[in-house]
Amino acid sequence: MNQRPFSPAFSTLLQDFFCQRLVNQCNASTCTIAAYRDTFRILLSYLEQFHKKRPGEVTLTDLDAPRLLSFLDYLQEVRKNSIRSRNSRLAALRSFMRYAATRDPASLPIIERVLAIPVKRYDRRLLGFLSRDEIQAIQEAPAPSTWSGQRDRIMFGLLYNTGARVSEVVGLRVSDVSLDQGPSVRIRGKGRKERSIPLWRTTAAALRQWLNRIDQAPTAPLLPNSFGKPMSRSGVESRLKKAVQIAAKKQPSLLGRAISPHTLRHTTAMHLLQSGVDLTVIALWLGHESTLTTHMYMETDLAMKDRALNKLKPGPTKRLRYRPTDKILEFLESL
Repeated sequence: MNQRPFSPAFSTLLQDFFCQRLVNQCNASTCTIAAYRDTFRILLSYLEQFHKKRPGEVTLTDLDAPRLLSFLDYLQEVRKNSIRSRNSRLAALRSFMRYAATRDPASLPIIERVLAIPVKRYDRRLLGFLSRDEIQAIQEAPAPSTWSGQRDRIMFGLLYNTGARVSEVVGLRVSDVSLDQGPSVRIRGKGRKERSIPLWRTTAAALRQWLNRIDQAPTAPLLPNSFGKPMSRSGVESRLKKAVQIAAKKQPSLLGRAISPHTLRHTTAMHLLQSGVDLTVIALWLGHESTLTTHMYMETDLAMKDRALNKLKPGPTKRLRYRPTDKILEFLESL
């Protein structure tokens, strides 16, 4: 008589997923592990709050498709997560379920239904970016006479010069900056990919002065907070918000606009594109894995579209009114 194969406990699967699959087998980055960890923290809290399931009592059968769909709705409706965040949480759950399928074949029917949950589509808004006068006003907003003001000027200058993500900039160390011939900065991007970005002479000169005011140990943070630790994402956003408020006095066009560190990244890409830099070079500059990601900047550049439109000469056309020739066509036309 065939015996039912042994099914490992959910807690065992979860620990092995993080320790064996992500760390030992995949060598996943700390950012990936942290994102997946947060997903399961929120999920276990949700199950305990709404389904009276303590974390130690959860089984794989509790993670069926209807329950996980309710969890995804909870993320959007209660926690006010964006669709992109919702899809990221789903990606973490899918990754775990694919691993669970190799360890618990008896649960394949449940797992397959979870893997069939589709990624939710969302509207892609046009990217916002700043003019050269606006970005200059923001860079000059922090007071140059204070330590924090000098740091903020360096930080905004690096964000604009490199087009780096905020996580990449706050992760910079002193050893990542080379100020000899051909000044440059080494950036560690997504997927542990490194790239080297050249620095403008003004950025390099400011960095030379800044290094004299901070700990110059190779592993020391390039942009420390008041405690000597790397700045946080929220800290950068707060300093940028304050700088925008000051800059708006010179540039009223900044008033009422939602400007984040990522806006500076978009600004770098747009200014490179408007200066005639090839799209593949911009993709390398930003650390995009594919130029398809960089194509979104072309969608935003109205000046490029205007130039293309001016090259077209509309020919003479006679306007004709379409009239359906059949009742079915008439019905379709009415939709």
